[in-house]
Formats: sequence, structure tokens, C-alpha cells
Amino acid sequence: MNVLLVSPPHWLPTMPHLALPMLTASLRAGGVEVAQRDLNLEVFDAVLTQTYLEDVCARLASEPPPGLSPATVQEALDRAAGTGPNLIRQVEPAKAVMRDPRFYDGRTSVQAFVTLVQGLALASLPFHPAQFQFTSFTPPGPVDSSGSLLRLAGDPARNPFSDLFQRSIVGDILRDAPDVVGISIPTMDQMLAGVTLAYLLKQAGSPAHVTIGGPHVSMLREQLLKTPALFDFVDSAIVFGGEGPLLRLVESLGGDRDLSKVPNLIYRDRGVGSRQVRATPVASIEHQDRAAADCRTPDFDGLPLDRYLTPELVLPLLSSHGCYHGKCAFCNVGYGGPDGFRMIDPDLVVDQMRALRQKYGTRHIFFADEALTPRTLRTLSKRLADAGDDIAWCGCARFDPGLTRDLLDAMARGGCRMLLFGLETASEATIARMHKGTAPETMGRILRDSAAAGIWNHTFFFFGFPGETMEAAQDTVNFLYAHQGVVHSASPGAFLLERYAPAQRFPAEYGITRIREDHAGDLAIYFDYELTSGLDEAMADRLASRLVDVLPRKAFGQYYVTDVYRFLYASYLWDHSEPLPLWLV
Repeated sequence: MNVLLVSPPHWLPTMPHLALPMLTASLRAGGVEVAQRDLNLEVFDAVLTQTYLEDVCARLASEPPPGLSPATVQEALDRAAGTGPNLIRQVEPAKAVMRDPRFYDGRTSVQAFVTLVQGLALASLPFHPAQFQFTSFTPPGPVDSSGSLLRLAGDPARNPFSDLFQRSIVGDILRDAPDVVGISIPTMDQMLAGVTLAYLLKQAGSPAHVTIGGPHVSMLREQLLKTPALFDFVDSAIVFGGEGPLLRLVESLGGDRDLSKVPNLIYRDRGVGSRQVRATPVASIEHQDRAAADCRTPDFDGLPLDRYLTPELVLPLLSSHGCYHGKCAFCNVGYGGPDGFRMIDPDLVVDQMRALRQKYGTRHIFFADEALTPRTLRTLSKRLADAGDDIAWCGCARFDPGLTRDLLDAMARGGCRMLLFGLETASEATIARMHKGTAPETMGRILRDSAAAGIWNHTFFFFGFPGETMEAAQDTVNFLYAHQGVVHSASPGAFLLERYAPAQRFPAEYGITRIREDHAGDLAIYFDYELTSGLDEAMADRLASRLVDVLPRKAFGQYYVTDVYRFLYASYLWDHSEPLPLWLV
């Protein structure tokens, strides 16, 4: 049996998604032949070429898309091929800038960044209102409705992935003839691309068993049982951790083909005349499987690591599964699954960091954990600093009292260049209501100590948690301005009621009087709601937008658009003993 693993497009490729290398390592350890393709990288690399944009212009000239005025189309064509800056000719040199040391020259790379943004906007026009953006993909219609999703998957006039996949990717897969195609769908942004690929393979007559998986699929596990039409496009779906179940699926397909024995699997009974979708029991990871998985270094072999849009290779890694706090009412970590928090031995993590450094030449590791534990941070810092390892790293952290000044100093010496903190709110009343387990004074102290150590502080926060008042929202704004000298970047937003979060599962406990579930959106993971009191959704959105509107303009905003770019910029500034810029100054 041979397996092809793919990651669908979602946003501009700055590093591989970790799911494929982890699954690849697991399958290869089980003796399975595996190939992996990052279609996110391949698609965006193909879109941002002179040839593709010339084709786009030809299509716009011959078939102006409905919904766009002729003046808008003509303006785009003039800008693309004008006598001034010629977008079509500039786009490939702009990619080259983002891939070499010129990235760190702010004036040069900001021009390249703008060119890429304009190139994506141009490439989107034939499929209006679909949009390729630097950090997201906006589909041409709802993908949280199975009816809409399946129609779009088979509509090449509206779906940009249909043409992109048929140009070479589908033909490659048919020629290679894998027995199993695994499509990883971590986010809603990737749902249309993933289902489109499955549809095109079925239409082309591929005999491969097509299975989907990833966090987004896990969140939809109950809904998939009610959408048998989706299983005309895919053969199965794996929920929760995929390493063990995928190996068992491959073994079953190569043996008795009894899918009922594969754990964590959703599939349609292929009996004569049957359209019933079944689910096998969800199994916890067995101890021996857990130990074996933790010892495996992710396997990136086969991915074109020199083509990511970064000047230096950044690779993701995990030091834990789940969240060691795991109580926040707004968060659906684990999606209600059977496996809770699991920390990997920090010494193993250091060994994996060194293995990635030696094998792939990377000196930048991005931890994809929900939150790095203080114990892990202590071990990493000491071992890397003591050995003088040339490895820079970053990751998410809680405002944990265990992050002392001494530990943060040690982390900086051991290669930590950026921490991403879930601040969420600075209102004590809101902190208590969301069970965040933090305190404003601790948050302030950690931000000051981290900045003093030379670490870039990035904060996430949002307005509108159920019951939050305008005064409580102002507490967060006041906190940020009071600490403007130690916050280097931030991501503001509005509260989203997400499937399987405690606030969605137990709405009355959080003052939610009604969750408005749109029956057309049978694949929804976000819900509108009504409250007894506090900021509504519209006001929370307005607050976040107004805060962004008054932010100081950044001369080199390209460094702030993705976590990977922030990380590389912070690491560069450290290496050159340059001060970190401030978000609100």
C-alpha cells in the first residue's frame, strides 16, 4: 500500500503545516510507503507567476466576471500591465525577495510584499467574490453548508481551485496511483480546496481511497454523520489524532477491508443500496502508541523546503498535545475528545530540535503547542544555552506565575525570540467569568520581564465575551496602553462562539439565552447568539475595528502579517543587537 498525504491551500506558505510530517513519520515507521505534498505551497507558488497572471488578464478581458463593474475590471488590467510598475513582471522577483536576505531590508521587502498582495488580488478577480489573501482565503460562497460546499466543489466557474488542481496536481496523482489519499483540513479556509480535490479525483476515476482529517473535520464529526452526500466525494473521515487510525486504515484497506475495526473513523456503509454513514468508536491513544509517537521526529522529507516564502527555513514542532490549563470557556481545545493534555519529555523535544537542525539545516523552530509549559521552557532553555546551540525558537505561552524573570532571561539565552500570549482580556471580572486563570498584575509583570530579556511579546485579545460590559472592554484597552512599552505586536478581535467550547456547550452558564443555529449551515463551527446583558457581537466587532483604525502606521507592516514573519524579524533584530519595535508607539 502506498499513501499520498496533502495539505490544501489556505494562506501564503511561510512554513509547512505540522500534520503531514507527523503522519508521514508514523506511517513510515509502520512500513508504509508515503509521499507528501503541500498543496498550499504549490498553489500559491503557481498563482504568483507571470504566466498565471497573464492567463488571468486574458480571462478578465474575454469574460468579465459577474458582480464586477467593467470599470473595476479595466482598472485591474491597466494596473497589471501599465507602463509604470508592471505587476505581472514584478511578481516573481517579489517572491525572490521574500526568500532571500533582502527580506530583512524593510524598504525592499515592503515593496515585494505589496506586489504579492496585489498579485493575489488580481488572481482572485475572475472568481469574485472569492479572494486569495496573504493570511486567508475567502470562498465564493458558504462552506459551512454541505449543499453549498458540494455545489462549489463542482463549479469551475466560481471555484479557483478547480482549474488550479486540474493544471497538474490531479494528473500527477493519477499517474502516481496512490492507494490512499489523505487530505488534512485543519481550518475552515481549507474545506473548499480539500473537498474540491476529492471531487476531482473521483470524477477522474481514481480508485484511491480518499480520507479527510484534521481539526476542522474533528469539529464536524457529529455533522458528518448527517451529510451522506459528502461521502460521494470522500470515502472516509478520521477524527482526532490521526497517526494511529490512519495506519490502521491503510492496514485494513490492504487486508480484509473491514472499516468497522478502524478507530476514530467515519465512513459510509458500501452495502448494496446503503447510504448510511457510520462512525467507529473514538479510542484514546494507547500508552505504547503515545510513547512511540512522542519519540518520532516529524519527517519533512519530500517537501520542497527551499520554496517557502521566507528568507530562512522555519519548521514547526510540538512539545505537548492539548492545553495544560484547559479550562477557558471560549476555547474548544480537544473538541470534546477523549485525550486530555499530554506533555512530551522536554529532553526528547530538545533532541528533536537538534535533529531538525542537523537534517534540514533550519535554525528556527516554531512550537505549535497550545501553550508551552514552564517545565518545558526550563529544560529547553538550560540545555540549549549550556550547549551553545544555534537554534532560535518561539511559541505560545500562558501568563503563568512560573514565568519568572530568571526563567525568561534563561529562555532568551537559550534561543527564545518571541512569545505569543493569550491575554484575551485585562478585566478581572471577565477573566473570572471565562475561567482564564490569569491576573492583570501577573500579566504586566511577565510582559515587562520578557521584554527586558529581549523577547518579542505578541498578545492575542478580544472583545465581547458574554457578559462583558463596555467598562470591562475599556480595562483591556487601558492595560495595553499602560504596557505599551513592552508589547511589540498584537492581534485584536471579537469573541466567536465556537462549537464544543464550554460557552457553546453550556450557554446558560455564560448568560447566553439563545444560540441561533442556521439549519442551512449544517457544517457550521461558529454560531450567532443572544445575551442577557453585555456587548453584542456587532459592538464587539466595532470595538476591535476602531482599535485597529487608531494604531500607529507601521513603516514595515510586512513583518506583522504572519507569526512566522514576526518571529524571523525578532530573531534578526536579536542577532544584530537592534531594539524591538513597539506596537502602540
